[in-house]
Amino acid sequence: MNTENLIAEVTKLKEVQAPVWAPFVKTGVSKERPPVNPEWWQVRVASVLCKVRKFGPIGTNRLAKQYGGRQNRGVKTEKKMDGSRNITRKAIQQLEAAGLIKQVESPKAGKVLTKEGTEFLKRFN
Repeated sequence: MNTENLIAEVTKLKEVQAPVWAPFVKTGVSKERPPVNPEWWQVRVASVLCKVRKFGPIGTNRLAKQYGGRQNRGVKTEKKMDGSRNITRKAIQQLEAAGLIKQVESPKAGKVLTKEGTEFLKRFN
């Protein structure tokens, strides 16, 4: 998959806009600083779209685990921590507004790609 082109296309979607707090927020408890890349929001939204295709149906909690890491706790042993659920939730909401993913209830609840989302991703294979 050509990720640079996918990120460029996700950036063109009018529904995908970085929130005002995006330049200042950490992406999880295990991180010490905010992301360095100024376009990190579009990268994350594109990544969420790919993970929904690969693991769907999937929810916010399982997606947040995908973006977690090891938290440095000083002299104590490191501990696996989840990524930010708020970032994941906002990315999912923007992708739903763009019509690329939708909620399903059966047989397993979670987010899956819509027909438009599948066609959107097929252009980058």
